[in-house]
Amino acid sequence: MRRFELTDEQWEKINHLLPGKEGDSGRTAKDNRLFVDAVLWTARTGAQWRDLPARFGNWNSIYQRFNRWAKAGRWQAIFEQIQDPDLEWLLIDSTMVRAHQHAAGALKKGETKRWDDLEEDWEPRFTSPAKGLGCQCASC
Repeated sequence: MRRFELTDEQWEKINHLLPGKEGDSGRTAKDNRLFVDAVLWTARTGAQWRDLPARFGNWNSIYQRFNRWAKAGRWQAIFEQIQDPDLEWLLIDSTMVRAHQHAAGALKKGETKRWDDLEEDWEPRFTSPAKGLGCQCASC
């Protein structure tokens, strides 16, 4: 297996989602894995279709097939089926996030400030987002 190609485990997850199986109308796609590997190679390298290695076949045929699948919404359906949320990144709270040392609001060297010296109209340095300006939290 090469660097940008699917592993057998990855292929088994999407194999049943691809068109061209026995019983599907039209031709049977014997080279679906090679085609998906070609698309992944192009996406991961950022190369143009014309630079696709010859082992994948004719670059124009692969591009045309990719384009047909995209217009038919096949890629979207595949991505929706195999989407597996990574909850480790979803659940982030202050125990996992470290602030920079300067973010703590420490005073500069030699500077002292007391709470009783603050004026009544003192406002914090941060502001919460205004309602309706893109904040997704329930409190705004």
